[in-house]
Amino acid sequence: MIAHIDGKLVTKTPAYVVIECAGVGYMIHISMHTYDQLGNSEKQKLFTHLIVKEDSHTLFGFADEDERQLFIHLISVSGVGPNTARLMLSSLRPAEIREAIMLENWALIKTVKGIGEKTAQKVVIELKNKVKRGDGNATSMFSSGRGSLADEALAALMMLGFSKAEAEKGITRVKQQNPDYSVEELVKNTLKII
Repeated sequence: MIAHIDGKLVTKTPAYVVIECAGVGYMIHISMHTYDQLGNSEKQKLFTHLIVKEDSHTLFGFADEDERQLFIHLISVSGVGPNTARLMLSSLRPAEIREAIMLENWALIKTVKGIGEKTAQKVVIELKNKVKRGDGNATSMFSSGRGSLADEALAALMMLGFSKAEAEKGITRVKQQNPDYSVEELVKNTLKII
């Protein structure tokens, strides 16, 4: 397994890069997310995942470990191959995909070209227990300390008997509708959907 490639960027396109390392040029397939993260520096390091088939060895590269882990999760779903996973990571940011899976928002995943309703639902069903909030670089509105509106609403819902996971999921959905809700509005609107 090739964990990463660190070397000189020779070729950069939205679909692939060539990185020269110890005199060998590695062609690495990338997503648009990774392409945007590369910048103009000549020296580059990409996290990689090698796909071995009967007739080919294809190297996929990622700007960070978070994107690589999400790619590995995606290709574990029956019907999602490496090129489909790369297309998903080009169409949506890794954080958006994680959020869609956690909120069971398969309709967002279905917006990716080539992903049908059944495949989008399978991605959500098969990955909702594997993809967790806070994996990699994904950020959460819930702080580790106290004081944010989301934290106060979470505490109130937990005191009402809801599980932390259930309450967080509901609050996240409500915050997407209106990020400026007060604690009271957050709690009231979350109670309507959980």
